[in-house]
Amino acid sequence: MTAQASGAAEIRGALAALRRATGLPVAFGGLVEPGRPRVRISELTGTATPALSALAVTAGNGLGGRAVALARPCAVTDYSLSRQISHEYDAAVAAEGLRSVLAVPVVVRRRVRGVLYGALRTAQPLGDRTLNAAVAAARDVEQALVVQEEARGLLAAAAAPEAEAEGAQVAGPAWAQVREAHAALRALAPRITDPGLRAELLRACGLLTAAPAPSPGVRLAPREVDVLACVAAGATNAATAARLGLGAETVKAYLRSAMRRLGAHTRGEAVAAARRAGVLP
Repeated sequence: MTAQASGAAEIRGALAALRRATGLPVAFGGLVEPGRPRVRISELTGTATPALSALAVTAGNGLGGRAVALARPCAVTDYSLSRQISHEYDAAVAAEGLRSVLAVPVVVRRRVRGVLYGALRTAQPLGDRTLNAAVAAARDVEQALVVQEEARGLLAAAAAPEAEAEGAQVAGPAWAQVREAHAALRALAPRITDPGLRAELLRACGLLTAAPAPSPGVRLAPREVDVLACVAAGATNAATAARLGLGAETVKAYLRSAMRRLGAHTRGEAVAAARRAGVLP
């Protein structure tokens, strides 16, 4: 799945969550088009007409364009009569019968990546509760996009030494980099909501292991592999817990279980055994 498609899926989920949290009858939104200062509205829920579908909203124009330009939430009580915004999109908004509208930007690393809209078909103020729910939905999208970007960056970093090695084991600092990438990918995978991207991450983890396939005699749980991957990259138990979002005691329990399965008595022996079995790079 492409970055744009993954982002659109996150927008879609956020709009559904926004309507559930606020009771707003209409919600819509989209991402900023790559290389262009405009948002393409691609996701709609609760709409009665296609008037807003695929609408391109230029930064600075209309309510959503204002939110993009200012990088902050904006709202109007009666869209067509508002003096706070320009009115390039009045026809589309009127065709859908919208009056009170809010627009919240999705901002990732100080760059606006999309906009979420919520709307009523009556002219009445949208209270703080509604605006706060819209902001929370946008924050969820922001976090998801950050995770996706990190994942794609790690995939690219992991692919570089793999291509350089051309099937041979990488040595020295480059191999240490592979191990760090493997640990980071394992830690990141459970946070990915996009199943296609998550599967791609886990496939990349498999490609980074030293053997073509794990030894049939070794059966480690996914979280045991996650913990060992962090340990192999030099992380302490506390650092491993922070990276994986687990408690320190839980990390110790996974590590003890992995050591038992691998017949190891120390952390180092467990990592070595896992590498011999092809579980770790």
